[in-house]
Amino acid sequence: MKIQIGRPQRLAALLLLFFLAQCLWVVHHQELSEHDYRYARCGREMWERPSPLAGYFTTCGNLGGDGTFAYRVAGLPLTTQRLVLLGVDKLRSPENRLYAGGSLNGSTWEARHEIGSVKYLLHLPFIFFAMWLGAGLWWVTRRLFGNEGAFFALGMYCCCPEVVRFSVTPNNDVLAMWGLYGLVYTAMGVAHAMQGPQRKWKPRIALLTAAMGLVAAAHLLAAMFGFVASLVLMLYLAERRRSYVMQILIFAAVGALVILFGFYAFRPAPFSYVFTGGAGRFWFSLDGVRRFFGSIANGPIVVATGVALVLYAGIRRCRYFGNTVPLVMAALLFLLVTTQVVTTPWLWALPFLFTFLGGVFSDVFEMRQRKIFLGLTGMVLLTQAVICLTALPGIAQ
Repeated sequence: MKIQIGRPQRLAALLLLFFLAQCLWVVHHQELSEHDYRYARCGREMWERPSPLAGYFTTCGNLGGDGTFAYRVAGLPLTTQRLVLLGVDKLRSPENRLYAGGSLNGSTWEARHEIGSVKYLLHLPFIFFAMWLGAGLWWVTRRLFGNEGAFFALGMYCCCPEVVRFSVTPNNDVLAMWGLYGLVYTAMGVAHAMQGPQRKWKPRIALLTAAMGLVAAAHLLAAMFGFVASLVLMLYLAERRRSYVMQILIFAAVGALVILFGFYAFRPAPFSYVFTGGAGRFWFSLDGVRRFFGSIANGPIVVATGVALVLYAGIRRCRYFGNTVPLVMAALLFLLVTTQVVTTPWLWALPFLFTFLGGVFSDVFEMRQRKIFLGLTGMVLLTQAVICLTALPGIAQ
């Protein structure tokens, strides 16, 4: 399929560049913390020299119960730069070598004067994944709802202070948010492809397997939730091909376990902690709802959500599959809490919430009151952008 870059794509790119500018401003004004150095140290150990301690993968022990994905993402640029510097240094004559003392073999803190731009190398990969999710959100909503709904969804995403906050620090939650959204909509894509010839199934099933494995590497609970959601949605959409759904998901789950095993360098001892660490234990609570919807910084999003819920309940044309799925997904994720590890499932709900907002408002844009709702969404986006910009100094602290 030919990729076309027209006016909608350029406008979406501008929104993502605005998001990138916010994140870079925050990173520029940040100071590296103990949290950052921990991710750098543990990530570098995963790539360079896994810990010889029995039962552990790094000297960080059990990593606090969360996945290895964020540590590898944080450590990869630092390890890559170190290897490049050492490789270039070996090309010099012995008397002219800069790192003969082995300073690059120490920790990131010890090598901070040799490894340049540590702060940016550590944080930029997470910003990249957040932008990738934003692009995916725009692509999904544009295909479902058209340009106007897609721009509103992407605008809300790019101007959400919580998304910026989690994008400028190493953490597994932003990766789980990225992976879970992709997993759910990839599963629906597989179900739609099952209506066609089987030769078109394989690439989508491979993508589903990769998505499930990467989500599991970020957070086991996100992968469990995504598996169940995929099962339900695929059974609903597959219609006459429902007998294949369980086979496909079992194949994807086995492939995901292999990918997850690879994140532990195929070492059984640390990999066993995935099954004994309690990262998949959860319950239900309103804490996530209070945390997000009770924040003044999210006020315009709260207003838009309230209006969208009223419209969804009162207008029949808003109640269809494309709007109902993200609403149900967001509602369930906002209620999830982990009981054994510290994580924020309510963050994973945000792309689904913005998809729901884009869908509902795209429906009312086609009604007689189009100008009223266009004005409303314009004011909501502008207000949210201003609030997000004013919140950046607080995020940088």
